[in-house]
Amino acid sequence: MSTATAAREYLPALVNPHLLPFYDRFSRFLGARDAHWRLLVQAGIEPGTRVLEIGCGTGNLVLLAAGAEPGAVITGIDPDPEAIAWARRKAARAGSAVALQEGFAEEIPMADGSVDRVLSSFMLHHVSAPDRVLALREARRVLAPGGRLHLVDIDRGEPMPLARAVSRL
Repeated sequence: MSTATAAREYLPALVNPHLLPFYDRFSRFLGARDAHWRLLVQAGIEPGTRVLEIGCGTGNLVLLAAGAEPGAVITGIDPDPEAIAWARRKAARAGSAVALQEGFAEEIPMADGSVDRVLSSFMLHHVSAPDRVLALREARRVLAPGGRLHLVDIDRGEPMPLARAVSRL
């Protein structure tokens, strides 16, 4: 099941938009928070680091990043307006100044070289193999010189594994 936003389709978290209220509990049950911490440690976010999470969903990783390094500039994009609304409510409750907006990883609404880190957490498996390549190219485009991409995902066993998608950039 996919949902249209801004005349484009996307696959929502947990596949069904009606399951969004259960996403945070489900991801905690599966251990996503541990993976998020490992990703943040690997990313080495420091004060002033400009961070973008593509496919931020309900904001779990961006909020964790903002709490871990309040001096960083954290932005999250996601095509799902309901997930962004959910993330904004969580950010407001936490008093977090993360920027959250609708957007697709394949068309990141940011300038070239505008971020130091791009994060992606359990999102790329929602994107078709050809669009995955576009998303990774977009991540490279928005990264400043010396910037880095950090991602964690699952392998669906598709004909084009993620490693091959990255090598095609």
